[in-house]
Amino acid sequence: MEVRFFSTKPYDRESFDAVETEHELVFLAPRLEATTVALAEGARAVCAFVNDDLGTAVLTGLAERGVRFVALRCAGFNNVDLGTAARVGITVVRVPAYSPNAVAEHTLALILALDRHIHKAYNRVREGNFALDGLLGFDLAGKTAGVIGTGRIGAIVARLLWHFRCKVLAFDPVPDERVRELGIDYLDLDRLLTDSDLISLNCPLTPDTHHLVNAATIGRMKPGVMLVNTGRGALVDTVAVLDGLKSGRIGSLALDVYEEEAGLFFEDRSREIIEDDVFARLLTFPNVLITAHQGFFTSEALAAIATTTLANIGDLAAGRPCPNEVRA
Repeated sequence: MEVRFFSTKPYDRESFDAVETEHELVFLAPRLEATTVALAEGARAVCAFVNDDLGTAVLTGLAERGVRFVALRCAGFNNVDLGTAARVGITVVRVPAYSPNAVAEHTLALILALDRHIHKAYNRVREGNFALDGLLGFDLAGKTAGVIGTGRIGAIVARLLWHFRCKVLAFDPVPDERVRELGIDYLDLDRLLTDSDLISLNCPLTPDTHHLVNAATIGRMKPGVMLVNTGRGALVDTVAVLDGLKSGRIGSLALDVYEEEAGLFFEDRSREIIEDDVFARLLTFPNVLITAHQGFFTSEALAAIATTTLANIGDLAAGRPCPNEVRA
């Protein structure tokens, strides 16, 4: 079966080429959207990434061109209109757990770098500035850390923070008993917000979690709270977060995802003017650390993504039930 891959980079080709497959893989650089859907003409399957557009118009266009399968090489599927996919006869599959450790460890890296100002210290030393003024951090041990979402990734984040001797609080509609066994308390969201010195967002993006962090919830957080988002960009109302940074309610912010990242991330834009005024404003704050959706980016994760994606495609091609199918 021919599969057209969208939004690909050299590392995608390398990871998929390392896995034996009988399918014909065609790697395309453009992002999948209404203006590029014609590139799928004649293929039975497309492989899409986290920022590809799989809304009504694109899915309809894919179906009209003979596409019957969409294989997501990511865990999230908030960019897919599943109702339209079902209506036009397109089956959607995903990679639910390629490497929870990768994202969880990146979350801890952001927390530590932001707390101890590693990014600033690195630049200072390279410029011959060895002063410590402005680099004062705090001990994680003894701090209260709130983890919102204790699925595969969040459970590891909670465990890592526990090993750093934080008092860890958790919020999730479906508690994880293995997390509870560590002595971690599950609280309602309001209690977690008011009690936490740092808050990590590790939940999926759903209608219920869209803009979970907003003006009202920021107002209930501890003054000076550290906020870290490695989940999905739209968990956060970025304009409200800017206001929280300016008021000091948010003491520091780390992001690996951004609400409007589709037009920014995964490309070299160092020679361009960033037209997103909200993102540009974020970059002016000295207490903000942003990485460009690299939390997943480890060799182990890329290998797992390729292996699982091709296994999913194999199930679809053979007409077998796929355990990773996503339904509305």
